[in-house]
Amino acid sequence: MVGKNESAVNGVKSTPVSTQLNLKSDLFSNFSLKTLKLKTKQQELLIRVTVLCLIYVLAFITRLFSVLRYESMIHEFDPYFNYRTTVFLTQHGFYEFWNWFDSESWYPLGRIIGGTLYPGLMVTAAFIYWTLRFLRFAVHIREVCVLTAPFFASNTTLVAYFFGKEIWDTGAGLVAAALIAICPGYISRSVAGSYDNEGVAIFALLLTFYLFVKAVNTGSLAWALASAFGYFYMVSAWGGYVFIINLIPLYVMVLLITGRYSMRLYVAYNCMYILGMLLAMQIRFVGFQHVQSGEHMAAMGVFFLLQVFFFLDWVKHMLSDTKLFQSFLRITVTSAGGLGAIALGVGTASGYISPWTGRFYSLLDPTYAKDHIPIIASVSEHQPTAWSSFMFDFHVMLFLFPAGLYFCFKRLSDATIFIVMYSLTSMYFAGVMVRLLLVATPAVCLVSAVAVSATVKNLTLLVRAKSKSVPTGSSKGTTSSKASSKASFDQSLPFQRNGAIALLFGAFYLLSNYATHCTWVTSEAYSSPSIVLAARGSHGNRVIFDDYREAYFWLRQNTPQDAKVMSWWDYGYQITAMGNRTVIVDNNTWNNTHIATVGRAMSSYEDEAYEIMRSLDVDYVLVVFGGVTGYSSDDINKFLWMVRIGGGVFPVIKEPDYLVNGEYRVDKGAAPKMLNCLMYKLSYYRFGELTTEYGQPPGFDRARGVEIGNKDVKLEYLEEAFTTSNWIVRIYKIKPPNNRW
Repeated sequence: MVGKNESAVNGVKSTPVSTQLNLKSDLFSNFSLKTLKLKTKQQELLIRVTVLCLIYVLAFITRLFSVLRYESMIHEFDPYFNYRTTVFLTQHGFYEFWNWFDSESWYPLGRIIGGTLYPGLMVTAAFIYWTLRFLRFAVHIREVCVLTAPFFASNTTLVAYFFGKEIWDTGAGLVAAALIAICPGYISRSVAGSYDNEGVAIFALLLTFYLFVKAVNTGSLAWALASAFGYFYMVSAWGGYVFIINLIPLYVMVLLITGRYSMRLYVAYNCMYILGMLLAMQIRFVGFQHVQSGEHMAAMGVFFLLQVFFFLDWVKHMLSDTKLFQSFLRITVTSAGGLGAIALGVGTASGYISPWTGRFYSLLDPTYAKDHIPIIASVSEHQPTAWSSFMFDFHVMLFLFPAGLYFCFKRLSDATIFIVMYSLTSMYFAGVMVRLLLVATPAVCLVSAVAVSATVKNLTLLVRAKSKSVPTGSSKGTTSSKASSKASFDQSLPFQRNGAIALLFGAFYLLSNYATHCTWVTSEAYSSPSIVLAARGSHGNRVIFDDYREAYFWLRQNTPQDAKVMSWWDYGYQITAMGNRTVIVDNNTWNNTHIATVGRAMSSYEDEAYEIMRSLDVDYVLVVFGGVTGYSSDDINKFLWMVRIGGGVFPVIKEPDYLVNGEYRVDKGAAPKMLNCLMYKLSYYRFGELTTEYGQPPGFDRARGVEIGNKDVKLEYLEEAFTTSNWIVRIYKIKPPNNRW
């Protein structure tokens, strides 16, 4: 009885352990079999979603090399201003941010922050930060800023998928998402720490294009309104929105010329243009430029032209007489063209419509900036693009791109016409300016995806084709001839199948090489923050130069709170954000005269420069020097641009005075004015006593590979305040004026 009572609890008999395990395994096997019985479409959807999720994660993690190798930090120069303003936004709120007057930049002029920037990036990062804090995630705003660009790069892959699907098919969408996820042309501006406007702007650019093409294909008002909001986000994020507001009208114009006018196009463009214009005008930096700038007149002209087309379409429907309509058409088109030309002429002559800016001219004419706006030409990313840069950033897509264009022309539609125009125009601008490779990258990825998708689809059809049996004997000669031709085709089918298999393996090999190349470029070329320099020692070991942050930390700790620092404009944002000191000029470059004044001071003799610096209330001067480490992006190599920009405003500064027979030199054969100007003295002060390389004399400049010409540099009006451990950053203090008594 005891045994029976022990074997039952509350009247329930216990079962052996082996029986329970068998039951569980049976249930699991039945459950797994049922769940695996998916329909074909469900399996395709599952695979598609899985691949997209993997691509999404890949796009994010492949941009984290810089964080893993160095630390979580902001890169480059401009992102430091974006980070500083984002911190201000999160601490003081949007109202204070929108009305912030920054007295620490462009001394003594200052800067109105809300009216001189595109706030989309800052507001986006602040919104993500506030959302995470609301969800009780303890995260610093710097981490949000560092990871904003990789996050939006992942989102861009999703947009690329839907865009590719809209243009061609699902396969093209998946390939486009995979290509853009690891493309170096996009990774260069979206690695972790690259907290710049382009980090979110490319997402907004592609989203706007996709929504507009979707609106044109469907004629849906909802998609048109969504494209207007996408355009508004793009305007708030980056000045490259001008490309959108000119490409879309050009696309509409091409559709009108080729006879593809439809109500779908009318609804899509009118809604996008009207609402997009009204929303864009809410950005203070843009304001009324949408209706007053020459760069926006094409969009307005196409808007009115579309109304003329709609009116003519209505008249054609009302009139039954074809000849009468042709006469009416000629009169209407002539009158509309004449009125448009008169309005444009009067608006331009009266000054209501402003002319194109110099930056816009420099896109149409690559030599314009060099001849007229040296401050634009001085920026390295504004130089024309070399062929090697195209190969470096696009790799195998350079060969897939023409093939994709062929397939798009072969199957013309409203969507393929748009992607052809987008790719051709963006590739032209990418050739004009290195920076615009970024704009061309999504187009190249989409067109290349079309080539890959169409080619692989055709090859797989050949591989999966089956030879059919040919009937023997026939009473008709025509039937026998058809059978013989079919037999010959079936005999050649195995060769075609083998060739298709070989081509598929070749395509897989090329795409594998593309993935390897992208990983290497991301790791080695685009994941090194410019504020922390890395090099290889004589034994192959990795050497880190952290001189920039060392100098800015010294400024913050050892100078008065109200100290003013003069440097070339490249370093202004970093000094303000990390050194927390007031600067004379920075990377905004909105006042060419102020920058020219700094250029004049750097290229003048010390006594003349002292008077200029005293007039600007300068307390410290910061220069970047690479003669010890071999760092080539220093101020000596930038000096001729200081001369050109300064000479553009002050004719007393002449570039030939610093050259010898047209050659720029710093050795004994250098020009006398070069050897005694302020920049030369501040860079090479005490350098003549230093031995930088074995077997070379003291004062050997490793960046330029020469022995300097003036080793006995004496300073009269400035004194050395601080030099970093590797001599990359040097800071000098301005001496007070001598006692007049």
